[in-house]
Amino acid sequence: MSSRAEGRVPVAAVAVAALAGLLAALAGGCGYRVSGHGDLLPKRIKTIAVPAFTNATTRYRLSQLLPAAITRELLSRTRYEVVADPNQAEAVLSGVVISYSAGATTFDPKTSRASAAQVYVHLKITLTDRANGAVLFSRPDLEVREHYEISTDQRAYFEESDAAMERLSRDVARTVVSAILENF
Repeated sequence: MSSRAEGRVPVAAVAVAALAGLLAALAGGCGYRVSGHGDLLPKRIKTIAVPAFTNATTRYRLSQLLPAAITRELLSRTRYEVVADPNQAEAVLSGVVISYSAGATTFDPKTSRASAAQVYVHLKITLTDRANGAVLFSRPDLEVREHYEISTDQRAYFEESDAAMERLSRDVARTVVSAILENF
């Protein structure tokens, strides 16, 4: 490097720094916001009821797990009060578990027994304003999946599908509450 170039900042570095500063300034004034922190529901909505979902499947407790997880997510991430009675709420989040299926995805080569499975749940979720019947949020075709392992050793067998349903319910809750808040 020549002695003339010492102490100089390359033009490309100055341009990158200037561009980064410009983008930061523009982002601050253009309506940019961090995902998950918006609230696009009408301001008069203060209470939401989340009754048990209708379950058109044979999967036990799924219609209770999903609303319970959504209720916990609403309470932890929003300003809304969740009430038990839909008649006492300003909005009602209703859901239908349309289908449930599970299938093996991996097999143990020694025993030919399933060693992993995947569950699929298809839902319809709607948030309705009780005052005027307006649909505030709708996701008529929400499909979620959860993968879980199955022990191939019968002595160490643990029914993992229930834990998978708990994880799936938490994932649905995060997805639904984020979508409602951001109006996606």
